[in-house]
Amino acid sequence: MAFIGTLRNKMGTWVVVFVFVAISAFVLGDLFSNNSFLFDDDSVGEIAGHTVSLKEYQQVVREREANFIMYFNRQPSDRDMPTIREQAWEMLILRHAIENQFEKVGVKVTDDEMVDMISGKNINEGIKQSFINPQTGQFDRGMLGTYISQIKLAPETSPERMQWEIFQRDLKPGRERMKYENLLIKSAYVTSAEAEKEYHLQNDVAEIQYLFVPYYAVSDTAVKVSDSDLKAYYNKNKEKYKSEHTRDMKFVTFPVVPSADDSLSFKEELTRLVADFKAAQDDSIFAIINSDNSDAYKRFNASNLPGYMTTDELIVGSVKGPFIDEGTFKLVKVSKVGKDTINNARASHILIRWDNDTEAAKKEAKTKAQNILKDIKAGASFADKAREFGTDGTATRGGDLGWFSTGAMVKPFETAVFSATKKGVLNDVVETEFGYHIIDVTEVKDNNYYTLAVVERDILPSDASINAAIRKAEIFASELSGLKEFTERAAKEGLTVYEAKNVRPAERRVNNLGEARQVVQWLFRDAKADKVSEVFDLQDQYAVAVMTGEIEKGYKPFDLVKEEITPVVKNELKGKVIVEKLKGLEGSLNEIATAFGKDANVYTNSSVKLNVNSLTSVGFDPIAVGKAFSIEDGKRSQAYAGENGVVIIETKTKTLAPAIGDYTMFKTQLQQSALNRNSASIADAIKEAAKIEDRRYRFY
Repeated sequence: MAFIGTLRNKMGTWVVVFVFVAISAFVLGDLFSNNSFLFDDDSVGEIAGHTVSLKEYQQVVREREANFIMYFNRQPSDRDMPTIREQAWEMLILRHAIENQFEKVGVKVTDDEMVDMISGKNINEGIKQSFINPQTGQFDRGMLGTYISQIKLAPETSPERMQWEIFQRDLKPGRERMKYENLLIKSAYVTSAEAEKEYHLQNDVAEIQYLFVPYYAVSDTAVKVSDSDLKAYYNKNKEKYKSEHTRDMKFVTFPVVPSADDSLSFKEELTRLVADFKAAQDDSIFAIINSDNSDAYKRFNASNLPGYMTTDELIVGSVKGPFIDEGTFKLVKVSKVGKDTINNARASHILIRWDNDTEAAKKEAKTKAQNILKDIKAGASFADKAREFGTDGTATRGGDLGWFSTGAMVKPFETAVFSATKKGVLNDVVETEFGYHIIDVTEVKDNNYYTLAVVERDILPSDASINAAIRKAEIFASELSGLKEFTERAAKEGLTVYEAKNVRPAERRVNNLGEARQVVQWLFRDAKADKVSEVFDLQDQYAVAVMTGEIEKGYKPFDLVKEEITPVVKNELKGKVIVEKLKGLEGSLNEIATAFGKDANVYTNSSVKLNVNSLTSVGFDPIAVGKAFSIEDGKRSQAYAGENGVVIIETKTKTLAPAIGDYTMFKTQLQQSALNRNSASIADAIKEAAKIEDRRYRFY
């Protein structure tokens, strides 16, 4: 007993020591881990040398939320938040990258301008839209004045006052940006020489003959591409392979789908409603209360009657269902049947137009239409004849006009169709202002309307089905150590492995995953090459992913673009082979083509212009066009390797457009083009110079 007491006392001391050491190790381990606050970088990015902290970003997000509430008079939903966060980021770019550009050129917005935008002659459009008089539908200056008076009396900390202050603050940089962009846009200037050059680009013409040998004339086995060839091309064209920071992954999905038992339970639930639905006094209220569909009580006519209802089922008080239509169970009650003032009918036609308004042309068109009508009456297919002879857009669909209502067609056509008492081809052609019509009435006129009450239930998976899907995903993901095991297990379980390449940090939707922000966050925040993720819950499916590759911001590594480069370099080598062979041939282009072989062809173009970058059969090849105008008349270029093959250009004649006294039209065209180009590229240029790093994926 004494030993036990001693042991208890000593063990008590050791237990305390052990617990202290364990807790210390845990705390210290957490402190010095990558996630520790001692080393944590809470920045969400860099803009023009300024580090944007999470706190700063969240503050701007809250400001955007306040603006949203002021404009839409409601809290932003989860669906709205991504847009609000983007607006906040753009606002920070404006503050830290763009606004200091305003100072450099002296752009300012005075206090007087601010007053003018809020309550003066040039009120901001956003303010105008917020103070529309519901009775007049117009901006009401009195409503604005009352609001401003009230807001000034509100406490400074009130939401309304804060929202208004934020809105006013945003007006100034918005106007400054407009001034700045206008200043740069208006600086675009086109000289008379440039205008004259544009005139010649559009109007000078060259007549040429050219020989073209496509690269496939040399087989792939005839050229050998070495790594040194590929690397030389890569180094020379490195700018083509610039890349943002991207990562690749593979993933499998586990869809959450209703089981047969789930479907049966929904059917049984609606079956129990049938008797009550039949007895309901107010069909609209019953349908709205019991339906997952907000459009539960609707009026139809013959032209838009749902496909699940036939005309013999349209008996007032009858209930159809439950049945499945487009993935949902439906119960349908015919609530009302009545007569409308508008008729609906359906027809097909073959329109034969006359060439001109002369009697002879009209007579010829009518004779042609009557002969076609005779063939149809003799058994020929109306649709085939419509495709063969129809002269309007309905010809491709066999002349079908679909359903149309009273007043939709020209009067003679409508009268002919609506006068028909049975389906079929009308006995004679019908003349309208468009020509002669051969008409097949496919549905006679009908002015009935049908009001249907529809109880619709989405077939949703039960908790058991959801649990089954997540269990399957968790079992799949358990103890997977890398891509090899990932793909092997997927194949064993019959799962499709999808691949997502070049995923960017800010993306929200990935392939067939839909809204997959959490997957992208994992990919850039926690993932490592060959690392398998946890199970992601994506609403209607679960997913498991594995990171397979990464490209840092900058240039794509040679190994990653090697396959992309190989066919281009192959063509370069083939071009050299073709050029060498052509150098040894003489005579006219046709004689050279014959001597080269079947893959060489000669073409003629009598209207080549300098503002065109392609030639028939050659495809895109601006060098060919340039050579056509740089060679003297009657001269021939050397064979050269173009975009798609080797080309020899022979210029027959060049016709230069005569000088004109006024090039204003061409100057205006260039000026407008420059304005459009500048307006679209100013912000992009500033952003590029600001060297923006967006790391928001670490938090959102």
